[in-house]
Amino acid sequence: MIRIITIEREFGCGAAGIARELAARLGWKLWDQLLTQEIARFAHCEQSVIRRREERRDPLYYRLLKSFTLGSYEGNSSVHPVETLDADSIVETSKRVVEEAAAGGDCIIVGRGSQHFLRDRDDTLRLFLYGSKEEKVRRLISEGEKEADAQALVDTVDRERAAFIKNYFHADWPNRSLYHAMVNTDAGDETVIQAILSFLQQNRPRSTLQRPA
Repeated sequence: MIRIITIEREFGCGAAGIARELAARLGWKLWDQLLTQEIARFAHCEQSVIRRREERRDPLYYRLLKSFTLGSYEGNSSVHPVETLDADSIVETSKRVVEEAAAGGDCIIVGRGSQHFLRDRDDTLRLFLYGSKEEKVRRLISEGEKEADAQALVDTVDRERAAFIKNYFHADWPNRSLYHAMVNTDAGDETVIQAILSFLQQNRPRSTLQRPA
């Protein structure tokens, strides 16, 4: 029986809204912004710091500085490494939060490497949502982004996510064999939601699915 849905997504494809509506219809808990809140709580920092850095590698200058600092520590026992909030620690905390969320069941988890952290669970439906660049840009503009910014974000955010997945999970992004389904959101939010519900109906008694009034 499916008790968990993970949703990986291309930036701007509308996954956040789709996940929110799907969770409302199922009566399941949504772990999206709540994940960021929990990661920030465990890391003892502001949510804004996590939002800027989750699902991204550390910048090159930071990786070089970290390597230099660790090298200095290893060569000098009197020097203590400085505890920092870096990509490694965010990933470690994310794994802990995702696994705790999954333990509660009946939840939808958006991104943050959840599709990899939970890949061995047989009660998890792993989905990937994507869309055409034109439609993703249109969505972002409708949400208030300027066209030039929307064009840039669609390209850069997904490149960062691909590099993050390659670095921490040694996989391509998207790794098609990892997902049970990949759905094009150009078809519209309702079409996508109905497609996901149809997957659930094959693994879950009909009486447990909540239908909109």
